[in-house]
Amino acid sequence: MKVAVITISDRAYAGVYEDRSGPEIVRILRELPDDDLSSMEIYTTVIPDDPKLLSETFDSHSMCDVIITTGGTGIGPRDFTPEITNQWCEKMVPGIAEALRAMSLRETMSAMLSRGSAGIRGKTLVVNFPGSVKAVKSCTRFLAPQLRHAVKMMHGEGH
Repeated sequence: MKVAVITISDRAYAGVYEDRSGPEIVRILRELPDDDLSSMEIYTTVIPDDPKLLSETFDSHSMCDVIITTGGTGIGPRDFTPEITNQWCEKMVPGIAEALRAMSLRETMSAMLSRGSAGIRGKTLVVNFPGSVKAVKSCTRFLAPQLRHAVKMMHGEGH
C-alpha cells in the first residue's frame, strides 16, 4: 500500500516550527502490527496553506492508495483543506469524517469545529485530519484498522 502524508501549514513550511503532526502519523502507521500496513510505502510533504498547491500536491500523489492530510480543517481564514478535498475527489465518504469527529468529541469539545472531509478519486482515498499532534494520534489509530479494507474495496476486492 502507498500512503502520502501531507502537512498543510504556513509556519511549518516556513520553518517557524517543526512539523510534528505528519511525522506522528508516519510513526503510528509504521508501528502497526498488520503486515500490510507496517510495510507500506509512505511519502511525506509539507506545504503552505495554498489551495492551488494542495490540489497540485493531490495530483502528484494520485498514484497512492491513501492520502492523509493534517492541517487546514478548522474555521480559520486560511483553513481550506476540506474544500480542496471535496473539489478534487469524485465521490465523498462522509462516514469517515463523521466517525473521526465523533471519536474526537470524546476527547475534546473543539472537535465540533473540525470540518475535515474524506473522499475518493480514482483509486485514491483522501482523509483530512486536524493539525494537532494529539488529534492525529487519535485519528490515525482510529482509522488505520480500516485502511486495508478500504483500499481493497476501491480496487474491487472487498466484496
